[in-house]
Amino acid sequence: MRREVPVFVAGAIGVLVIVEYFFNVPTLRSWSTEIQNWAVIISAFALGLGAFGLARNHTARVVQKKPDSFNSVLLLATLAVTTVSGVISRTDKTFLFIFENAITPLGSAFYAMVAFFVASSAYRAFRARSVEAVMFLLAGTIVMLGRAPIGEMIWKQFPVITEWIMKYPNLAGMRGFQIGVAVGVIGVGLRVLLGIDRSYLGGEA
Repeated sequence: MRREVPVFVAGAIGVLVIVEYFFNVPTLRSWSTEIQNWAVIISAFALGLGAFGLARNHTARVVQKKPDSFNSVLLLATLAVTTVSGVISRTDKTFLFIFENAITPLGSAFYAMVAFFVASSAYRAFRARSVEAVMFLLAGTIVMLGRAPIGEMIWKQFPVITEWIMKYPNLAGMRGFQIGVAVGVIGVGLRVLLGIDRSYLGGEA
């Protein structure tokens, strides 16, 4: 009974939201809106619980003086500053200042460091060991030359070919990928609605 009730509630709510999306029923719309509002509230509490757990774990690391505890101190300090500024400040200027002067530069530095790993992965992926790898290598090289200013200096058709690759083969592949993801999401949703997948209850599915 402890598992059947949550499964029934999850399935009933899922069916209600799906039916409301496809059919114009005012009563169902009001219920669906109320459910979605509660989902936003629960997500906010989950976010707060996650922040509390993060702060507790890193506080324990600092108290135990584990290696790299300086990073934990930095995380706790930034978390406290952001939280306090959000509670005290009545405008978005403080958050905008933090975003423009801390998050954006750190994000740029992160992507700059990730570029080395991307280059290493590209080197391993571009090894021409098969016909598909050769095609991948040629397409990647043409796209890189077409996007870089030096490519147009070498040959004016590189940007044109790059645009064609991005507009047709790449777009077709992305759409196929998105369709596959959508089918997977539908399959997972049906498993949850039918009570087959119960992993959200914790423990064994």
